[in-house]
Amino acid sequence: MSDLPQTSQTDTSDEPGREAHLDYVQDVRDAVWDRDARWLARLLGRLHPADAADLLEQLSGDDFAACVDLLGGQLPTSIIIELRDEYREEAVEVLPDDAVAAVLGELDSDDVTTILEDLEEERRERILEELAPEDRASLEQGFAYEEETAGRLMQREYFAAPEFWTVGHTIDHAREHADDLPAEFFEVYVIDPAHKLKGQVPLATLLRTPRDVNLSDIMEEVESDIRVEMDQEEAAYQFQKYSLASAPVTDDNGRLIGMLTVDDVVDVIQEENTEDLLALSGVNAADGSDTVLDSVKSRAPWLAVNLVTAFIASAIIAIFEGVLDQVVQLAILMPVVAALGGNAGSQGLAVAVRAIAEREMEGDAGRRAILRETLTGLVNGVIFAIGVGIIAFVWFRSLELSLTISVAMFATFIWAGFSGIVVPLTLKRAGADPAVASSVFVLTLTDIMAFFSFLGLATLILV
Repeated sequence: MSDLPQTSQTDTSDEPGREAHLDYVQDVRDAVWDRDARWLARLLGRLHPADAADLLEQLSGDDFAACVDLLGGQLPTSIIIELRDEYREEAVEVLPDDAVAAVLGELDSDDVTTILEDLEEERRERILEELAPEDRASLEQGFAYEEETAGRLMQREYFAAPEFWTVGHTIDHAREHADDLPAEFFEVYVIDPAHKLKGQVPLATLLRTPRDVNLSDIMEEVESDIRVEMDQEEAAYQFQKYSLASAPVTDDNGRLIGMLTVDDVVDVIQEENTEDLLALSGVNAADGSDTVLDSVKSRAPWLAVNLVTAFIASAIIAIFEGVLDQVVQLAILMPVVAALGGNAGSQGLAVAVRAIAEREMEGDAGRRAILRETLTGLVNGVIFAIGVGIIAFVWFRSLELSLTISVAMFATFIWAGFSGIVVPLTLKRAGADPAVASSVFVLTLTDIMAFFSFLGLATLILV
């Protein structure tokens, strides 16, 4: 096996990149097969937890399970929480109950909730029953809130102080109760006797202020307004909007009950963006552990929907079967109109879905976007109508055919620009997810317009 990398979590000045760490994949496999738990523990302990997680994720499913089983309680908790969902779930499933219980005792409450979600209900109850009643009650609090809400995402450890405390009192209290503080925090939250949030004091302000100054004199207004039942995507939007490192979470009465930190919110933003991107194509994320059957189950339903919409477009073509029999050139040029119109609609749709996710389509902004995309379709329609008209005339030497495809192309581009923005906005107002449902409707509508306008005009002009 290779020498161990000379890096650690506390000394990263000369730490090699992720690619260098992945050079140890074969060494890890060899260590697993040789049952060399000591070497594995030393290697993983020298890597940053994220790099160690990357390294373990390169193993096959069997090798990964064998590695976790071999290390058992020696697998660092910091690495487990860095693993991607499917690998973390596998790790928790392989670890014995006592090792999982030990992991729970080392994590912040938000990470504890993540681990508990990975457990089957029967096993979760079995592990929690072994804990002291107060510890069990604390760990179960995260499940009182719905999935994908701020309450499920937040951590319940935070630093709060009464508004009448002085800076000196606050600092002394933090030092005396350091073990009870969150691993990382950026503000001291100021509360009243009813535990209602009054404001916050950034740590930088706290450390620069004389000890005898009251917190009420230096506290700032909290810019965010994150309630416990708020959707995690909306909470993440507030982090983006106000450039937050952390934010307090309150209940419906304004009482402070937890906080969100940027590391958790970054994961939410990435997950939501990836979900929207994949939904535009009608697929789900494919993990390294996914089987062919998993991929088929996630994609086949959308292909079935597309099958139905394809027959709708075919039905439009069938209406003009007689025209196609008389003018064969129409069958040659038909895909050009549909393909360009579909691409134009997809471009507008991609812009619209991103803007909706970024909250850029509210009120007048939505109306301006409809006008902008429609005019964009109009201008592009003029450009490409002239282009395809010239090509059609050079190819078939028919002015009537050239005029037909030019007008059809122009109409299709305008319709594609309009539908690409209106469809996702309409679906959003109807309560549907624009990213999931829009593409099927937009592509179907542009195909119908392309075929109907092209073949309809051909009927009027050429027949």
